[in-house]
Amino acid sequence: MTNRYDIAVIGGGNAALCAAITAAELGAHVVIFETAPKAYRGGNSRHTRNFRCMHSGPLGPLVEDYLEEEYFEDLLKVTDGKTNERLARLAIRTSEECLPWMEEHGVRFQPSLSGTLSLARTNAFFLGGGKSLVNAYYRTAEKLGIEVLYEANVTHLELDGNRIAHLDYEHEGESKRIAPKAVVVASGGFQADTDWLTRAWGPPAKNFLIRGTPYNRGIVLADLLDQSVQSVGDPTQCHAVAVDGRAPKFDGGIVTRLDCVPFSIVVNKNAERFYDEGEDVWPKRYAIWGRLVANQPDQVGYVIIDSKSLDLFMPSVFPPIKADTLEELAEKMGLPPVQLKDTVETFNAACGDTSKFHPTELDGVKTTGINLPKTNWARPIDAPPFYGYSLKTGVTFTYLGLKVDENAQCSTQDGPITNLWAAGETMAGSILGQGYLAGFGMTIGTVFGRVAGREAANYAN
Repeated sequence: MTNRYDIAVIGGGNAALCAAITAAELGAHVVIFETAPKAYRGGNSRHTRNFRCMHSGPLGPLVEDYLEEEYFEDLLKVTDGKTNERLARLAIRTSEECLPWMEEHGVRFQPSLSGTLSLARTNAFFLGGGKSLVNAYYRTAEKLGIEVLYEANVTHLELDGNRIAHLDYEHEGESKRIAPKAVVVASGGFQADTDWLTRAWGPPAKNFLIRGTPYNRGIVLADLLDQSVQSVGDPTQCHAVAVDGRAPKFDGGIVTRLDCVPFSIVVNKNAERFYDEGEDVWPKRYAIWGRLVANQPDQVGYVIIDSKSLDLFMPSVFPPIKADTLEELAEKMGLPPVQLKDTVETFNAACGDTSKFHPTELDGVKTTGINLPKTNWARPIDAPPFYGYSLKTGVTFTYLGLKVDENAQCSTQDGPITNLWAAGETMAGSILGQGYLAGFGMTIGTVFGRVAGREAANYAN
């Protein structure tokens, strides 16, 4: 056993890197344990595109302003009020200072993407995406002398009273132990452990796709929960979106998400619509569709659009299924042709004046006279050829995690654990009780990663 490290950071994504860099800049000797091989380092962060950021005026690539109250109201809408307001406001307020800090540490930004992602005012997009952000931080870490162990699986943290006594891990075929002064857990949720998902959700979880890294299996999370470290969040709540049904089981990433829902109707395998496709702008509603699809028969949905809508959303990684008639499209997608045609014709008949159709704003172009309305972007699906996609639930990360305070410190019922902090997805359930807001995971990881790194370094020093 060695005591030569001041701080052990478990995880290799955005939150872990922010913690490690912050601690190293405060003089701590830091080691990062990354479960993945070097080529797949970075966890879910390598699949991200942007960072939701408060700002009181133009900032970097961000235009106009996006103030605390509006940001918080946006969060309340998607979480239905299920959030810790103190921690949420801390993340929101601190995000403004994070953007310049990110630039100082090698992250570069670009103007926002257009189409359904109407985010130029709220979200700063990374030049080169999340992979470039991760690589920039690893370059910074190397300059700061931070050691990185790849394919290093942390198996146990020994909680002795109110402190972590040592850390066990496997690396290069050997079992090893270290006793750092402080530990930061930033190793994500448990979504890649499909058995755990199934225990939480039941048999439907077997049909879920894991669009993030296959290395977030919740091993450290389970180990700490078994030792009565305080938890937060519901194991059935998660960031889950509707992804292309042809996506791989693991690691399909953000490109497998489909952004066509606002301009479509979405049906289940019985060709029945089941939710308002035009409820709100896509960045505020895309994250509810994973759960909606999960609740349908066989956990599958089907998007139906026509040629008018094909160029209104981000291109899909797989081409849509194409047909000249609705009946032909139904046959190709395995849907009942008569029922699909009837559903589309009923929807079309309920569409009214479409002259105010505006693809990037709430336009009020809605249906009338049907039990399940579409409240925006409701245009008849009547211009062949017709196109379709299958949808499955794509889980990004789970919300059951470690409960933390404003200093990112973990606790047991008896009080704070003096040398244990958590950041990123592994504590995001403290703020995200349900739902998701585009770019907010990166906000939580950046803010609480820096807080955890600072507090761990202060303790170690």
